[in-house]
Amino acid sequence: MPLGEKAGWEKSESRYCGVEADFHDDIPQLLSLNLSSGSFDFIVAPLMDPTYRPSLMEKDKGGSCVPPFAGSDLVLSPSQWSSHVVGKISSWIDLDSEDEIVRMDSETTLKQEIAWAHHLSLQACLLPSPKGSSCANYARCVNQILQSLNNMQLWLRVPLVKIEEDSMDEKSENLLDSWELWNSFRLLCEHHTQLSIALDVLSELPLANSLGRWFGEPVRAALINTNSFLTNARGWPCLSKRHQKLVAGFFNHSVQIIITGKPIHALPKAGLDLAANHIDDNSKNMQRHPLKSYLDYVAYLFQRMDPLPEQERFELGYRDFLQSPLQPLMDNLEAQTYETFEKDSMKYIQYQRAICKALVDRVPDNEAAVLTTVLMVVGAGRGPLVRASLQAAEETGRSLKVYAVEKNPNAVVTLHSLVKLEGWENIVTIVSCDMRSWEAPEKADILVSELLGSFGDNELSPECLDGAQRFLKHDGISIPSSYTSFVQPVTASKLYNDVKSHKDVVHFETAYVVKVHNIARLAPCQPVFKFDHPNFSANKSNQRYKKLKFDLPIDTGSAMVHGFVGYFDATLYKDVHLGIEPSTATPNMFSWFAIFFPLRLPVCLHPGTPLELHFWRCCGSTKVWYEWCVTCPSSTSTPIHNSNGRSYWVGL
Repeated sequence: MPLGEKAGWEKSESRYCGVEADFHDDIPQLLSLNLSSGSFDFIVAPLMDPTYRPSLMEKDKGGSCVPPFAGSDLVLSPSQWSSHVVGKISSWIDLDSEDEIVRMDSETTLKQEIAWAHHLSLQACLLPSPKGSSCANYARCVNQILQSLNNMQLWLRVPLVKIEEDSMDEKSENLLDSWELWNSFRLLCEHHTQLSIALDVLSELPLANSLGRWFGEPVRAALINTNSFLTNARGWPCLSKRHQKLVAGFFNHSVQIIITGKPIHALPKAGLDLAANHIDDNSKNMQRHPLKSYLDYVAYLFQRMDPLPEQERFELGYRDFLQSPLQPLMDNLEAQTYETFEKDSMKYIQYQRAICKALVDRVPDNEAAVLTTVLMVVGAGRGPLVRASLQAAEETGRSLKVYAVEKNPNAVVTLHSLVKLEGWENIVTIVSCDMRSWEAPEKADILVSELLGSFGDNELSPECLDGAQRFLKHDGISIPSSYTSFVQPVTASKLYNDVKSHKDVVHFETAYVVKVHNIARLAPCQPVFKFDHPNFSANKSNQRYKKLKFDLPIDTGSAMVHGFVGYFDATLYKDVHLGIEPSTATPNMFSWFAIFFPLRLPVCLHPGTPLELHFWRCCGSTKVWYEWCVTCPSSTSTPIHNSNGRSYWVGL
């Protein structure tokens, strides 16, 4: 049975827990033992007798040999094979052995077992860990298999190990950071999408920064050995606080838990009696599974997790899904897009707070009855900012005259209907026009807009507001008054592979809006471009260039940079801000996902080596675009992405 039923987790693979089993020539019995009496959801089981070696097989008269598979494919139904069995490739294989017989036997066995697993329609096979630091031939053979493998995943077993510099001694000097081993294997297999990781979780864990790297990698399963469990005061198995936090992270990233090893915790007699009382009459003769208490503890950890908030449940379908950014000037938004953004109540609460403060500053209390503030909403859409402005006026007791400027003729239809419905005819004037070409009949005291994109300026807020600034009084207020973009380097294996699947340069030179989830944030965010409004400088230009240097924490170890995630933070007015930069993000707001700038060639970063990023915002007569590149480490310098806006731009 799944670990539990929780809102938002219904589709998560992490609801299912498996068990690693030894070879058994009666697969149906093995399945019954672990699924029926053990309540596990699937088994990770060898498909071949571990004593089998191709070189020792006697050839029959026809010159062919029949490997000792565990029964035929008929012993289980296709759905049972697919849903309940993960094939475990023989752990003895060593495709980089210096012994030629071992190497050849290993290659033959690997191909035979995966072919058999594929024939059974298994969803995944667990590959054994590479035996040494060199894995070139192993990776070559796996890569060959991947070229013709349909759907089935190959999970490379990787021990969760990172040797700290201050713990190196004679016993550990030959050990490697296991991420390096995985990275070497993954690069030799060209980041293949069907190659994933099964992490072997040990009793001692690396430091937090080192662990964090794995959440940006394609980890599909985590094998937790029984010797990683502690014993609580009642004699039951439990995990340390750090292990518990790690397992919670696995749940949140759809990583399935697999219990492995022999039972080493003797269940207390009281616990045995309690378990016996829960066995029904039909199961009285059924022996309690020796690893059931470990499964119960994993289920307990799952069940005590908080259910996903409503906002996150709404965003589940968008996680790590690449979307093209909006082109609000070139394209008219559709009703569905407007409706989604208008549901973001937190955004409009912040705007209303900012407008309230601006009105109070603009009109003193003793003049509130006689002064009318001219407020212009530029890019009014279907009217949410108009409504927020009028509510702010009512809240502060100020009088308003509102101009609602909107270029989308379809949204203007809805605006007219709203004004009539609410009885705002004497307060609100609707202007169906591009704000950059409108000739205003009077100057505005306050200019309000919601033209911000995920990267702040990527939906051309600077260009639009510069064009609208001419009808703002010299001492007028712009809401927002400023906004800054931010970037940070990330490991994002899934995003990289999704871009790579298009097999062209264009997609690697495009920025994507994405609800990032399966990523590892490798360094804190740094500011990139800032824009202030109003901008009365004589020499103003919206072109920008910034060179950024990121230093990864030394205890992270090596990491792969697949690209950069971008955010924004905006000051609406004074202390009222709005943004998605993680350290200062406005809570419960969903109008903006992050933006992702991929790298054509991922950069492998080693401890102590800085990462140097160059970022440009370029402006032409008809378009605005970004260019970016990495120049340090120099050995992995990337080309300048999107030169002259050849692949991605925002039209003016």
